[in-house]
Amino acid sequence: MALSTDEASRFAVLLEENQEALVGAWTDRVAETLRGRLSRAELQRQTGELRKGFQLAMTGGAAELSDESAAELRAQLSELSNSRARQGFTATETAVSVYAFKEAVLSILNGRDGDDLATLRDYVAFSAFVDEAALFTFDSYVRVREGLIADQAEQLLELSTPVVKLWEGVVAVPLVGTLDSARAQVVMERLLQTLVDTGSPYAIIDITGVPAVDTQVAQHILKTVVAARLMGADCIISGIRPQIAQTIVALGIEFGDIATKASLADALRYVLARTGQTAGRTGRGRER
Repeated sequence: MALSTDEASRFAVLLEENQEALVGAWTDRVAETLRGRLSRAELQRQTGELRKGFQLAMTGGAAELSDESAAELRAQLSELSNSRARQGFTATETAVSVYAFKEAVLSILNGRDGDDLATLRDYVAFSAFVDEAALFTFDSYVRVREGLIADQAEQLLELSTPVVKLWEGVVAVPLVGTLDSARAQVVMERLLQTLVDTGSPYAIIDITGVPAVDTQVAQHILKTVVAARLMGADCIISGIRPQIAQTIVALGIEFGDIATKASLADALRYVLARTGQTAGRTGRGRER
């Protein structure tokens, strides 16, 4: 239900004439829902700015939140959603903070003399406008949270796929957890970049921490090996446990001429042997 020009104008006057009472009542209702997680001063600042935003929208004759005259109000609601999402509040708590404005306005209307039916019609129209604003806030909050979750997932993905230098000319990718398409792409990109940065001719892909290897996981590993070979590096796959070996045989997965080893240590010894070096004991360095 859209506000008429007359209804918007009457509410603009009401919001201006009762600034202090509205902000106080609104702040009280929001404070009850947030249970002290924001200071009263901060809540009062937020409700004061939003009250002004609603008033400006009404003064401009906004019938719906999408109207041009409500542009500043939409910006304020978006900022509220952004702030609350980053502070860890829920979408419901954020939307309820806007819905509470209706109770504050109703408390003012109840104390006014006049035609009850006309007042009721005005309030219903205004209430619909506030509902639209609260839904806008809810949608904005969800978009912000989805963005935050996506960023966090990307950061965790990068942290879970480190590429480390084990020896001069030897790098390793220790994989832990499930290897899906997205993660496989990150593994490939980070490995290839490290090969370029270090000039390493050997790369060890360690799957000790991968709980299970199926056809899809094997395909991801093989693609990474092929990509590394195109960069001029040989790959060795380590961490082939008995259970993994049985699964690979049962599935008929072929690694071709790719070297496979039971452990990362075996893989490193294999590489050093190919380069004519041997790994000494801890504290003794290299042995010729």
